[in-house]
Amino acid sequence: MHISETAVPGAYVITPRHLVDERGAFFEHFRSDLLADTLGHPFVPRQINYSVSHRNTLRGLHSVAIPPGQAKYVTCVRGALRDIVVDLRVGSPAFGTYQTTLLDAESGRALYIPEGVGHGFLALDDDTCICYVLSSEHVPGTQIDIDPLDPDLALPWGFDEPPLMSRKDANAPSVAEAEAAGVLARWPVAARGTQSNAVRNSLT
Repeated sequence: MHISETAVPGAYVITPRHLVDERGAFFEHFRSDLLADTLGHPFVPRQINYSVSHRNTLRGLHSVAIPPGQAKYVTCVRGALRDIVVDLRVGSPAFGTYQTTLLDAESGRALYIPEGVGHGFLALDDDTCICYVLSSEHVPGTQIDIDPLDPDLALPWGFDEPPLMSRKDANAPSVAEAEAAGVLARWPVAARGTQSNAVRNSLT
């Protein structure tokens, strides 16, 4: 298992090592010890969600207000998706920076997304299923929604036709509007537990 930091501080790509033989394949999906060593604090799952999407469905950008805050460990268990995380932490030196990652069932690749960072994805196949392992339970009224098509972000979704979106996501505010409304997390709070020098951790 290989863990590497992305362009968004505190967000990591987790790439498993596959053991393949005539029966099929085996790989580790989650290692709490390796992730804790990388983050500098434990990641304790409190809730697990699944989302199933048609091809060309765009979900996001979503985050959770602090408090309560919510870190995520996400992976694609069926199909494929283009995942994008965006630093929405006001005061972060990487504010507005994004990272694009292909998640698919075959690779088993996963993403760790820290508190205060926005997350969204475009489903590339029909019946694509994403799994969210969350550090806190859902609290109604705490979700932060940002327009995934905000021209100031100019995120490279890569769709060639208008995507399927919920009305809520389509009507979400821009980053500038959300910042002006004071709903975004602030960097010193949202960055708690982030170790910028813990760039990667490997198990061979």
